[in-house]
Amino acid sequence: MTGRAVMSKATAVETALAALPEVPAVFTTGYTARLAPDRPHYLPLTGSMGLALPVGIGIALASGRTTLVLDGDGSLLMNPAGLLTLGQDPDLPVLHVVLDDGVYASTGGQPSPGGHVDLRALVRAAGVPAYETRNASELAALLTRLADERRAAFVRVPVVPDARPPALPGSRPRFRRSRPGSPQPSLADAVPSVRRCGSVRSASRWVGELARGLRLLRVRGTPRRSAPASG
Repeated sequence: MTGRAVMSKATAVETALAALPEVPAVFTTGYTARLAPDRPHYLPLTGSMGLALPVGIGIALASGRTTLVLDGDGSLLMNPAGLLTLGQDPDLPVLHVVLDDGVYASTGGQPSPGGHVDLRALVRAAGVPAYETRNASELAALLTRLADERRAAFVRVPVVPDARPPALPGSRPRFRRSRPGSPQPSLADAVPSVRRCGSVRSASRWVGELARGLRLLRVRGTPRRSAPASG
């Protein structure tokens, strides 16, 4: 990480979301995901380091909408392959914002390799326009302009490492169903739900119900592929 940071991660996230309130947003795993408000078009990731950008690219490809990716320096360096995709498709409307605090905050604050890497140079080498901003007003103005351009762009935001972990969000109702009107719980609720079970038998029954629900979704949601004709 180069340059002095003047914003906290929470301020940077709040500013980005306020600037683009209707834009689908993906939040990288760790503390950034904890800062995600509970909105239908926000996707906080957990246990998926390095996948925020690929997921955001998929959303933009499928929807055609400008998509905001709130990533971290360590997460990006773990999996920079998405930058090559953006470089090959500059008209893909993905705004990739990297909150660079120079550490792996959620695992103990160990230094990340970002302190020895010029992230903007890396991004530009992949063919993606790269920017940097250090205060909230500049970040809001830049994101608004880039969203209007509807093209791929990278924004590095130096942020101060978290002094304390953000609060864990509560269970989100929209993640409790696999589809509208379905009573099955989701994988996001698996651990706390099993812990609430009064016995091993009830826990086993819950897991069985979840497995049956997932099989039902797979059958209903995935069209069968016809076998290739032999010849």
